[in-house]
Amino acid sequence: MGHGSFGRTRLRGSGCALAMLAALAACSPQTQAEASADKGPTAAGTAVAGNHPISGLRVVPLTVTSGDERIGFKVEVADTPESQARGLMFRTELGDFEGMIFPYGGVTAQSFWMKNTPLPLDIIFIGPDRRISNIAAMAEPYSLESVYSVGPVLGVLELRGGRAQELGIEPGDLVEW
Repeated sequence: MGHGSFGRTRLRGSGCALAMLAALAACSPQTQAEASADKGPTAAGTAVAGNHPISGLRVVPLTVTSGDERIGFKVEVADTPESQARGLMFRTELGDFEGMIFPYGGVTAQSFWMKNTPLPLDIIFIGPDRRISNIAAMAEPYSLESVYSVGPVLGVLELRGGRAQELGIEPGDLVEW
């Protein structure tokens, strides 16, 4: 099991505290064993001040390099078990160049589900080499069906559903945050 993972199997018999976390799990990460033109508002290295007004999470710049094109995003960092369990649940809006990054150690495969998440999302799995390994495009809102990484991941990036295709983001592209 990966650090900070909250999957259905792990929570079923784990007591009240974990049951409460299960109720909060949405678009939550699970381990696989459990079930240069710039676009956008920022470029890599550009400071993004403050925390997100809804989640309260720290916001950092993230850049996807696809061919000769660099696409900038402002992303919320879900780097605690609690923020990873909550993810983008109950959120009804996500800007064109906004997202959420879930950082990991790069040694474990991950899976995500969409429980309590009303927005369709592109779930982008980033391998240990910082390149996109695979994309679960337009993950279905509220689905309990897991989507899986192909191999271990350094991070998982969530964007509004359809954005990866609109921007030409694909496996093999470089992701930096």
